Amino acid sequence: MDNQKIIIRVATVSDKVYSKTITDEMEASAAARGTGIAKRSPDYIEQKIDEGKAVIAITDHNEWVGFCYIETWSHGEYVANSGLIVAPAFRKSGVAKGIKKRVFELSRETYPNAKIFGLTTGLAVMKINSDLGYEPVTYSELTQDEAFWAGCKSCVNYEILMGKDRKNCMCTAMLYDPKDHYEPEETKEFFKENAKGFERLLRFKQWKLLKPFLRKDKSDTNGNGSKPKSLFHYFFHL
Repeated sequence: MDNQKIIIRVATVSDKVYSKTITDEMEASAAARGTGIAKRSPDYIEQKIDEGKAVIAITDHNEWVGFCYIETWSHGEYVANSGLIVAPAFRKSGVAKGIKKRVFELSRETYPNAKIFGLTTGLAVMKINSDLGYEPVTYSELTQDEAFWAGCKSCVNYEILMGKDRKNCMCTAMLYDPKDHYEPEETKEFFKENAKGFERLLRFKQWKLLKPFLRKDKSDTNGNGSKPKSLFHYFFHL
């Protein structure tokens, strides 16, 4: 990483060589967090590259650094910047923010009238989105395209989503509406002033939504005193 220049740009056909690396890192990152994202195949990543709907970060030594892509829903009315992933060695370096900024710009250039939205479980991504002008919204303000929600089936929290009639889940929804939005300076300042509140809200959401799935510890039927693992173990590897 030392003395390497990082280049963030729209992905080209030659970048398909990184597709397997990208999807492997997406899967590993989701497993480590204990929260899921819609699983993608290398072919899907390559399709996005062919369509000019992907942003990649690489070093000047051609080492893969990060990736993100655009998806469209409801006949182009909604756009999602999805699959943001950064290689472990380059995390906490500001690369994620640079990638999000470039894919946001690409979305605005390609779909100037579309509402841009995202779902995230992390405070860091919420901050990046706020810096770009996104606002936290309810799920009802997102696309209702069935194809979008079908993508959540591979997420470990899908049961929670459906149990809440797609009105809530572990993720926080954020939206940028080109026809009705605050300026990035305003949303950035709002997030800064309320960051601690958002952090508490995320923790409360995790507790509130997972509570119905927790099992009371009981001795097993063999009477050996062993206790079944709660679903916290399966969601967070505890």
